Amino acid sequence: MQLRRGWYARRSERRRRLAHPVISVGNLVAGGSGKTPAVISIARLLLARGERPVVLTRGYGRRETTDGVLVVSDGMRVLEAVARSGDEPQLIAQSVPGVPVLVSPDRYVAGAFAERTFDPTVSILDDGFQHVQLERDVDLLLVSSADLTERVLPSGLLREPLEAARFADALLVAGMDDEVASVAHALGHDTAFKTTTRYGEHAGRGARVVAFAGIARPRRFFDALRLLGYDVAAELTFRDHHWFTEADVERILQSATSHQASLVITTEKDAVRLPSTTWHVPLATLPITIDIEPADIFESWLFGRLAAASARRSTLRSGASG
Repeated sequence: MQLRRGWYARRSERRRRLAHPVISVGNLVAGGSGKTPAVISIARLLLARGERPVVLTRGYGRRETTDGVLVVSDGMRVLEAVARSGDEPQLIAQSVPGVPVLVSPDRYVAGAFAERTFDPTVSILDDGFQHVQLERDVDLLLVSSADLTERVLPSGLLREPLEAARFADALLVAGMDDEVASVAHALGHDTAFKTTTRYGEHAGRGARVVAFAGIARPRRFFDALRLLGYDVAAELTFRDHHWFTEADVERILQSATSHQASLVITTEKDAVRLPSTTWHVPLATLPITIDIEPADIFESWLFGRLAAASARRSTLRSGASG
């Protein structure tokens, strides 16, 4: 990553630019930082402010890869099954009606396709911090205090050194106010906002449950259930992006029966990867929303950046036509 960043920094003409502003949402660690809920939150914010956002994602972990650009959602309906889209694009498409979701390993090609097809005013790159080939106007980096003690892969979870945080325009820090300040100081950053995880309506609070998850950091999900008042009788973990089989479902249900659980519960991202089957124990998901705070300051900062980006593009177009 250091070599790639340096190469593109010396050859800015090789970085591709879309005709509309681009927001990147990414992280430093491999998995489990809340990128997908953050993308959903920002997409909803843009919609509420009258923008026409599209989401560009590479569709990591798809079972069926495709050439070119895959339109998972056209903004009116979900067009592709999860096996072709991948779990995160599918969840985004289901969670944000009105926002087209496109999958392609080449985010520039996907963005150019979106310009021709959907006339967006802004693109959101899901997991885009290391995708340095495409120029972005707002680079948001999700971090936490735990990241500060991590090491670079393969001895730790960092995709690149902590020093790379300087390339972000703003940090989105999980934790309390004092953690936001300390993380921003440690990373030498002046612009940082707090992210707060909020849990939506969920069934069976207080019930005896069997919980299962195939995500990068399942411990946080299991701990959240207990904090919300669930009696977690058993925890079943699977590898990140695991595609569940009928045998997996049978194992989960057997655990629920043996532990006399009245409910089986999982994450929203896991739920989209479940096979169509009959559950003789009720199945529930735990909805998660990320709030970026202070909301008014973040919105003012974000839309100020987008307005400046649009003005720059307008000036460049005027100069080119002149």
